[in-house]
Amino acid sequence: QVQLVDSGGGLVQPGGSLRLACAVSGVTFADYTIGWFRQAPGKQRDLVAAVNWYGDKQQYGDSVNGRFTIFRDDTKGAVYLQMNNLQPGDTAVYYCAASTAWVYPYQPRYWGEGTQVTVSS
Repeated sequence: QVQLVDSGGGLVQPGGSLRLACAVSGVTFADYTIGWFRQAPGKQRDLVAAVNWYGDKQQYGDSVNGRFTIFRDDTKGAVYLQMNNLQPGDTAVYYCAASTAWVYPYQPRYWGEGTQVTVSS
């Protein structure tokens, strides 16, 4: 059974940066595609970014606008989301997610517990 542990959230000022991490265990990491979603209070859960098995294809949500980068480290069995120039509108719970497939738009099957990101001065 795939286990996803997401971490790295916190409070940051507008214009700041954070790096989220998703640690994958219980399965062969290379068999899974990984994504990040976010959900703000009262809103639906939206795709932020996703990366395929090899790390050479990504999907990004429209709201990212080149500020976020997703990448995977197969030696650590982890996927990271580097978030730069964070704005108050990025405030949400961020969820790591996984799938054995790669489709457009990304549709995961497994979910992490979530990590809170708050952007505020």
